[in-house]
Formats: sequence, C-alpha cells, structure tokens
Amino acid sequence: MNHISSGHLLRQEAEKGSAIGQRARLFLEKGELVPDRTVLQLMGEWIKSAPVNDGFVLDGFPRTLSQAKALDEWLARRNSPIEAVILYACDLKLILDRITGRWSCPKCGRVYHINSVPPKVAGLCDDCQVALIQRADDSEAVVRERFEIYRRHAKPLANYFEQQGKLTVVDAALSPDERFAKTVAALN
Repeated sequence: MNHISSGHLLRQEAEKGSAIGQRARLFLEKGELVPDRTVLQLMGEWIKSAPVNDGFVLDGFPRTLSQAKALDEWLARRNSPIEAVILYACDLKLILDRITGRWSCPKCGRVYHINSVPPKVAGLCDDCQVALIQRADDSEAVVRERFEIYRRHAKPLANYFEQQGKLTVVDAALSPDERFAKTVAALN
C-alpha cells in the first residue's frame, strides 16, 4: 500500500515555495494545524490522481471533521470508501519522549531517535555522515501545543468514524511489534 503523509506533502510544498506551501509554512513552523482550506486543496489534488485501487494509508489526514467528510465524499465519487481508521492513543509524556527525541538527516531523510534508534556516532547520520537536524516543530513547547490542538479535534473525528464502524483504537504505548500486529488486524 502507498503511505501518504499529509505533513510530508505540506513540508514538500513549503520547500518548493508553492502557493499551498507558502500558506502552510507559518502554521507548520509553529506546530499549528494548517487551515482546512489549504489541506483540503492539497489532499484533494492527491486523491484525484491517486491509484486508490491499490490501497493506501493516509497519515495525518484527516485531522478535522470537515476534512473527514470531504475525504468520504472524494472517495465515494471514486467508489473506494474508507475501510478502516486507526487511532493510536497515548498520553502526552509518551508523545513528548518520542517526538522531542526524533532527529533526521537533512540529506537522505533517515530518521533517528536518541533513545530507541540512535546513530552510531552521536549527532551524525550513519549513511551520510551529515549532522542530524531536529524539525522546528519537534520542540517540547510546540509538541505540547500540537497535543492540545489534537485533543480538541480528535474526539469528534473519532466519534465520526466510530459511528461508521470503521474506528480501531490501538494503544501506542505497546511495543512496535504489538502495535504492528494490531494495525494489521484492523486493516484486515
């Protein structure tokens, strides 16, 4: 299945300096939700050209109820409704530990974590020997703000998909293998 991250697509557009990217950049840097209008424009374009028959996983989209309703409409037009929605649930402490410890290589994009997947040499990419960077929106203050925004939007979104019988909640504190098994089970 294709893995599509709305955040990655938005950051790519910001790097390219496109109109969508310019609108998204300020929100991304502050860790705020990019307004629905901008996200819907980007994701609507992706959905129109996506090979939906092969299946795909959307990561970070939808984040609001209006985005979920738009996605349902787009996919209904293509006769490919959403089959499953997975909500990875955990507390703020775990989120802070995971996100603030994340570093990546600006050259190859490889992602590291200071505790769980550290580089062989601290601060350097194993493959490129380039200094690792941390995204501006991975700071503790920004993560805390993102978590609060998420909390406000997650409940109505979860209720929407739960009413459709499509929601599976997975405990994000489980081991990677356990999370993977529960995710595969939900997708099957």
